[in-house]
Amino acid sequence: MKKDKKIDSISTFLGSDTSFEGTIEFQGTIRVDGRVKGKICSQGGTLIVGEKAVIDADIIAGAVVVMGEVNGTIDAKERIEVYPPGRLGGNVQAAVISIEPGAIFNGNCAMKTQTTSAKKTPAPPQIPSVSTASKGE
Repeated sequence: MKKDKKIDSISTFLGSDTSFEGTIEFQGTIRVDGRVKGKICSQGGTLIVGEKAVIDADIIAGAVVVMGEVNGTIDAKERIEVYPPGRLGGNVQAAVISIEPGAIFNGNCAMKTQTTSAKKTPAPPQIPSVSTASKGE
């Protein structure tokens, strides 16, 4: 089965020789292959953590794809995906959480509903009531 990873074109790239400490704020899609310590924030963007990346940060984004190492909390509005050899240590929260076999996850996870999925659900069909007369036993 072929998997379709919906990843927009990468607008920012931090290579494997990069080391950053502080807060990264971004829009669009960012790929990190280096080391980051601090905080990574986006209103709805996608963070891709490359295989060689080591991230010690709290992350808030639309979607997070982990193939490297992440230590910290992740709050994703849409989804979190962890692929081998990815290692994720910390608490995560997202509407969709996918951890592929071979990836490592140590922490707690909470699944939240997307605000766009708060659609009206149709009422369940009415089942006619069946009257059962009890016989004198």
